[in-house]
Amino acid sequence: MRVSTPRNGDHIVVGVLGGMGPDATVDFMRRVINLTPARDDIDHVHMIVDNNPKVPSRIKALIDGDGKDPAPELACMARGLQRAGADILAMPCNTAHHYAEDIAAGVDIPLLSIVDLTVDRILSAQPKVRSVGLLASTALKITGLYERALAPQEVDVIFPRQQDEVMAMIRAVKSNTLSDDKISLFGKICQQLVADGADVLLLACTELSVLTSRMKHRNEILDSLTVLAEAVADLGSRR
Repeated sequence: MRVSTPRNGDHIVVGVLGGMGPDATVDFMRRVINLTPARDDIDHVHMIVDNNPKVPSRIKALIDGDGKDPAPELACMARGLQRAGADILAMPCNTAHHYAEDIAAGVDIPLLSIVDLTVDRILSAQPKVRSVGLLASTALKITGLYERALAPQEVDVIFPRQQDEVMAMIRAVKSNTLSDDKISLFGKICQQLVADGADVLLLACTELSVLTSRMKHRNEILDSLTVLAEAVADLGSRR
């Protein structure tokens, strides 16, 4: 992605629309730091972060159908980050990308798409992929974000049989009640997706990214949060 001349002259400032959830945002920032080839403080990515947990629930809006529209708050955050000096936006939440057009409409700076970046990574790494096992919120199943992105390449998306359990894990991360039993069950759900025909396991929920840090076989799963962090580390460390 091309970025216009940075307003700070010598480096790109990344505005982060965070708080969805707060732990996932901090995890994302840590990954950006770890992925940046820095020798000193000055080499790290300049990030302006709006860690806003008051964004209306995407689960209530998209799954329950009785929640407030998150789009106005997300657009407001984007405008605030632009005013604060951001040259580009990143949002470590897959589900919130359902509102990407609303965000983009309110600003003059680009939004890095975690969906597009992740799909590009899948297709470049495995050009013959035919099915992706999606570990994500049920909201992604409703919105079809990844199905639409993968459809032109005739790649199918498979959701877990135990999707209700996946949602329970997401809620457990949000409430800080994640147990070892849930982590063990998550590993079994991953194995079942492979048995059901998934060529690639894709982690497309930044809450679950927090969970997988405690899994033994996390390297076998493509994590969309890491893909976004790599893109930010690359852009933000350019001079």
